[in-house]
Amino acid sequence: MIGTWINIAAVLVGSSMGMLLGGRLSDRFRETVMRGLGLLTLVIGIQMALKTSLMGSILAGGILGEWACLQQGLDRIGKALQSRFGRLDTNRFSEGFVTASLIFCVGPMTVLGALQDGLTGNFELLAIKSTLDGFASLALATLFGVGVLFSIATILVIQGSISAGAQLLEGVLTPVMIDEMTAAGGLMIIGIAFALLDLLHLRTANYLPALLLAPLLLVLSTHLHF
Repeated sequence: MIGTWINIAAVLVGSSMGMLLGGRLSDRFRETVMRGLGLLTLVIGIQMALKTSLMGSILAGGILGEWACLQQGLDRIGKALQSRFGRLDTNRFSEGFVTASLIFCVGPMTVLGALQDGLTGNFELLAIKSTLDGFASLALATLFGVGVLFSIATILVIQGSISAGAQLLEGVLTPVMIDEMTAAGGLMIIGIAFALLDLLHLRTANYLPALLLAPLLLVLSTHLHF
């Protein structure tokens, strides 16, 4: 769970700085930082995606995710939580907590990064996510205040649980299966990079089933000699 602790530290530092800076953070600064992180994320995603030649899982996962309306469901949950809790607090504590929790804990980077950290001890992806979350928390805290800082509890519970639970799969998933999951996740990371660069906004969450389908399709291809 090293990656999760790094993530918590990044959000703690970022949100604290955001509360100190208030509204003094310029839009140009935010844009420059996010574009730089977008380029870095793009390179990481490409490196991950090149780990395999079996890419049917991303197509099948996307179709399944669209059918299940995963992205729409997550968006509705976020809006419902913000609508319910945001109006209960005039100082925007609850709105900041809910908004930050959703941004930091919903998405392929959280799932794949936590799985990698739990299965192999490789927390590189969570380190990248921590950098993104650190700057995002800085910007959010200038708007919402201390509620953003308390989202570290959500990161610990959700991301930490995924990493801890991944250890139970250590004897089931082979290194090749993990590579397939990494490659599928890499394509989703590229989608996130496109959004950070403001090039293309994909419904990235709809591709999350690919993380489960990737090792399954590998087993099928092996037994059926695809």
